[in-house]
Amino acid sequence: MSAVAAPADRRFRRHHVKPARKRRNWRALVRPAGAVSVVLIVAAMAVYRSSSIAVQTHLLPIGRIVVRGNERLSVGEVQSLLAGLRGQSLVWTDLDAWRKRLLASPWVRDAALRRSLPSTVEVVVWERQPIGIGRIHDDTYLVDERGVIIDQYGPQYADLDLPLIDGLAGLSSDDGSMTDEARAELAARVIASLKAKPEIARRLSQVDVNDLHNASVILSGDGPVIELGDDHFLQRLQSYLELAPTLHERVPAIDYVDVRFDSRIYVRAAPKAATTAEPKKKKQ
Repeated sequence: MSAVAAPADRRFRRHHVKPARKRRNWRALVRPAGAVSVVLIVAAMAVYRSSSIAVQTHLLPIGRIVVRGNERLSVGEVQSLLAGLRGQSLVWTDLDAWRKRLLASPWVRDAALRRSLPSTVEVVVWERQPIGIGRIHDDTYLVDERGVIIDQYGPQYADLDLPLIDGLAGLSSDDGSMTDEARAELAARVIASLKAKPEIARRLSQVDVNDLHNASVILSGDGPVIELGDDHFLQRLQSYLELAPTLHERVPAIDYVDVRFDSRIYVRAAPKAATTAEPKKKKQ
């Protein structure tokens, strides 16, 4: 038999196969280059972000602050609470943080800040409304309907026609700067109810809420303490005022009047008047 020579498989020719050593060298070059590229991208982003922040800081600077809703606080006082806002970026400044600065003032109950292009911040203020002058541990303060102390009462508030309120701190409170919210709420209800009759509301001189279930009042031009209970304040006070002339005729000096009961009114004479009304004893 004669030998047959088989043609060689061209897929296995040596010059078509890349050496493994060269493949490893190519990858070794690519990896450091990729790492350098990542570092350059991160650096470029940092530079861009820094330059972007710098641009944003000076974008549409705030040049005007408009204040509305203020009554007791002046525009200047409101703007002083926002010192530093002018010049900030209208687009990027945190208005909620500036709102919290306004709420730090005891006169400010709530506030809203709005952006107005191109360079204005509009500020709307809702102030606390004092309902009376709280007498707490030998000092006096303006207080609102929740018993929040607004400010110490002084000559600067002489234009406010407000009643004195006693008993806000509660009988067991040792802190003169704190008030009892439940007692403040009772005083606020008494004062609010009388506003339906302005001629009576103007006469309200003092409110005492030491007894949480029995508010008592004193009217200007009238001496007695009038006990009203914890509801129907205006109705009960009107009942007393209708009978007041007759009561004063019968009892010249009245200590207090209790009108908590719908069917009758209890009157107690002042101790001195009661003594002078006693009949004289005959000499033995």
